[in-house]
Amino acid sequence: MNRSAPVKLLSMLFISAMLLSACAGGVGEPVVKEVLLATTTSTRDSGLLDALLPVFEEQTGYIVQVIAVGSGEALKMGEEGNADVLFVHAPSSEVTFMEDGFGSDRRLVMHNDFIIIGPEDDPAGISGMTSASEAFTQIAASEALFVSRGDDSGTHKKELSLWEAAGITPDIEWYEETGQGMGATLIIASEEYAYTLTDRATYLATQGLLLDILVEGDPALLNVYHVIIVNPEIWPNVNLAGATAFADFLVSDECQTLIAGYGMEEYGQVLFFPDADKTDADLGLP
Repeated sequence: MNRSAPVKLLSMLFISAMLLSACAGGVGEPVVKEVLLATTTSTRDSGLLDALLPVFEEQTGYIVQVIAVGSGEALKMGEEGNADVLFVHAPSSEVTFMEDGFGSDRRLVMHNDFIIIGPEDDPAGISGMTSASEAFTQIAASEALFVSRGDDSGTHKKELSLWEAAGITPDIEWYEETGQGMGATLIIASEEYAYTLTDRATYLATQGLLLDILVEGDPALLNVYHVIIVNPEIWPNVNLAGATAFADFLVSDECQTLIAGYGMEEYGQVLFFPDADKTDADLGLP
């Protein structure tokens, strides 16, 4: 009896299976089961991705590799073809990204809001103000310490727009840039008893902060997230199937329900509001 025959047969079957699994739609078309997601730090630091990605991966078999950076850096990664899909919150920059042809599809996913936070004793006296730009004006007038991400993120872009609306160029004497993500910036601001601008979700998800919510509710503080598929016509190596599957998932009824409930159990309030059934115009975006 040739004992090596079953071994050879099993080896041939294994090789055949591997070849079949490596092709889809025809010879030479590999199935790429990894999706490279470039996203803002707030989706990571808030814990939202931890709630969503396991569901997506289980349903589709894709594995999502997450790079959490500022929205500006995420968009740059898309421009350079270093990501398959983006999940970001810098609407005006996103529009430019699409107009320049770097994205093939952009969809509204959700929103929450930015808040201005600071020390409990509020040396600038901004607590309860309804205008974010006026609050910034008062912070500058009092020369109270303000900590900025300074990283070209969606939050940083929003902050800069508020300084511009206030007609103020921050002074280095009372203005500090961390160059870091939202979570790290919150910790620094707390340690230094400083003011800062943050998305509400990351603020609520970051434990031990010695900072209070002082200004909220201004329409200028709206924080809107979109998912963008990087254009495969410019970057042929983009995993279009995986990116599309992820975008489809984010706007699906199931995912929108998950987003709508996220945060309620732990924080007593939802951290994001689903918007897949809306348009940018519904949210007041151009």
